[in-house]
Amino acid sequence: MEASEYKCPNCGADLKFDPTIQKLGCEYCDSSFTIEEIKKIYAELEAMPTDEAVEEVKDEFVEHTQLYHCKSCGAEIMADDQQTALFCYYCHNPVILSGKLSGDYKPNKVIGFRYTREQALDAFKSWCKGRKFVPSDFKSSQQLEKMTGLYVPFWVADCDVDANYRAIGKKERTWTSGEYVYTETKEYRVVRNARVLTKGIPADGESKIDDLLMEAIEPFDYKDVKDFSMSYLSGFFADKYDVDRAGVFPRIRERADKVSRELIHNSVKGYSSIKIENESYNILKTDWNYMMLPVWFMSYKYKDKVYEFAMNGQTGKLAGTPPLSKPKLVAFTSFIGAIVSLILFLGGLLIL
Repeated sequence: MEASEYKCPNCGADLKFDPTIQKLGCEYCDSSFTIEEIKKIYAELEAMPTDEAVEEVKDEFVEHTQLYHCKSCGAEIMADDQQTALFCYYCHNPVILSGKLSGDYKPNKVIGFRYTREQALDAFKSWCKGRKFVPSDFKSSQQLEKMTGLYVPFWVADCDVDANYRAIGKKERTWTSGEYVYTETKEYRVVRNARVLTKGIPADGESKIDDLLMEAIEPFDYKDVKDFSMSYLSGFFADKYDVDRAGVFPRIRERADKVSRELIHNSVKGYSSIKIENESYNILKTDWNYMMLPVWFMSYKYKDKVYEFAMNGQTGKLAGTPPLSKPKLVAFTSFIGAIVSLILFLGGLLIL
């Protein structure tokens, strides 16, 4: 068979036969598969029923979605055909209408907003309390107007992981008899062969949003996932993804590997010590959902640096890094210093 006829079940790149390991390998994501595994995976895919309405739904998405482009930072913003984008929520510069999208950018799933703009603003104001050294205009009405309801593109993956674990476990027992202390050591071969299904691992497909910021407002509750409809986009904006499945797969693989490793390690109990001889976690197949997930988003530019605030539009969990106003900090420390100096001076007078 021609290896180039087969795509990687994880990231979609071409598979090539590697003679050194006698497997089909993916140069992009480093996955590897036996020929038997690939034949089985493709047989399952070919047996799946097709959706005859897919193209019709894509056409509807194209017809009712506008694409705006920011010439300043390059952001591409999606909105329904009733919405007018006045500014870029990343750099705050004007955006221009640039036409329609390909139907390939249509999400297949969505979680709608549960928190209103007013609730997001209240949460932001509460978040700012106690942060006395932020710039004065950070909480201004002009800045708060930039709070944007944004559907962020996420690739959400279910990974089928082949886990193999080999270790030597030791159990020690010590007891005293008369004047002697005895220690008994028994060694056991510990083996774990498992198929681990990790479900719903998310990774955002927007390079302009900090990945750590998006991870900080996780998790999203997938019980609210619905089939995508243009009605969810009404009154909100959405990002066009610029990182595809192959681009986010290293992040997905890292998280799937971590979950699988923890599951296997937690299953090994009751030993005094464990010496791992070999372990591997190979993702055999990844099922993807392209979802739009709700985020209240606001950026703030201060001293040539952009600070971002985000709130999970479904759960209300928020995260961000506030800017630090050095003049306010200097003024405060100077004030404290003056108070301390005054106290020391008055204390010296009392001693005299």
